[in-house]
Amino acid sequence: MNWETLAYDKPEPGIGVVTFNRPRRANAISQHMLRELEGVCREIEADSEIRSVVVTGAGAAFSAGFDLRDQADTMPSGVAEWVPLLEADFKGIMSFWNLTKPSVAAVNGPALAGGFELMMGCDLAVAVESAVFGEPELKFGAGIVAMLLPWYVTPKVAKGVIYTGDDSITARQALEWGLINKIVEPDQLMPEAMAMARKLARLDPMVLQRTKMALNRTYEIMGLKDALRSALDIDIMIEGEGTDLKRGFLKVVREEGLAKALAWRERRLGGQ
Repeated sequence: MNWETLAYDKPEPGIGVVTFNRPRRANAISQHMLRELEGVCREIEADSEIRSVVVTGAGAAFSAGFDLRDQADTMPSGVAEWVPLLEADFKGIMSFWNLTKPSVAAVNGPALAGGFELMMGCDLAVAVESAVFGEPELKFGAGIVAMLLPWYVTPKVAKGVIYTGDDSITARQALEWGLINKIVEPDQLMPEAMAMARKLARLDPMVLQRTKMALNRTYEIMGLKDALRSALDIDIMIEGEGTDLKRGFLKVVREEGLAKALAWRERRLGGQ
């Protein structure tokens, strides 16, 4: 099948490669991309030959998060309009967590907001030194769609990142916090991700998939599913009520473009 916002390849037996393919938009996640991601994952799930998956981005970014220009164009308001959008966002972020087959994120550049959360939902991750990570949502008056970060780091670290909208976490810091498994040179990113995926593909698929099920259930028994659902419900309330900050930000996005909106945001927050 041909995809418009994704590329899906099977470069060698047993391994699928999903590439976010909107490089001119830093692979921002649109509603159309979410629908295609659901279709790709359905295809992977049904393909008995695929045993592991590599997830990466085209161009200079892994993914800058959800497409704010989409929101600026449609300007959803009220809970009723936000519910289907945020439910779709959440489902997309959790695509590779919920996939029965193991996944390796190959982080080639910025992985921010929804892109950061989607990366955390992958089973393993390798990144280039120049990759940056973070959760900038609060800086433009939005909430967190899939609050996975507290499951990886301490409460102080999670609150420090989320409260301040930190979007400049280095690859070295991400490695120290356990958000990624390895840092490599840019020319070694895909070879290393493929090597990881190859090791996974050589294992018995039934055993590996059921082991992934057991590991995921460990976190779910500790309350991950309920906690993520609760955080999503709160985000629906945040977006449904709306903030002057986000309305102003999206107005600048709509009228002057995203770059001007980001500069406006930083001026409004005093450069913090």
